[in-house]
Amino acid sequence: MKLKKSKENLRAQLPYKRTQRVGEQIQEILGEIAIKYIDLSLFGFVTFTGVDLSPDFHLAKVYFSVYQPKKEITEIERDLNRLTKAFKKYMGPELHIKNTPDLQFIFDESRVYSEKIEKVLKSITSKKENDR
Repeated sequence: MKLKKSKENLRAQLPYKRTQRVGEQIQEILGEIAIKYIDLSLFGFVTFTGVDLSPDFHLAKVYFSVYQPKKEITEIERDLNRLTKAFKKYMGPELHIKNTPDLQFIFDESRVYSEKIEKVLKSITSKKENDR
């Protein structure tokens, strides 16, 4: 009985799940691959903003953003998803887990959303300053 409680306490003390730790490792490895092996400059400045890894480690949803895109975002997303085999080839030896997860690249809209919110907030503050 005490053993069970101590395991629960140990889990509660862990900073975060293994899927999160491996997801962060995948994000770091993908960034290095993009610098060393796969040229992504034809899309603009691509950054990987996060990775959601499935509990069984078979699928990694990789979120990305693009600064100064040179193509439409949908085209960039499609082209990145065509490069998944190349990314997996270089990621496999670096990632020390049994199976290399399949990759799915998804555009991270949070930056676009935050820019819209920032514009709205600036317009509100500028209206308040003009009313004074």
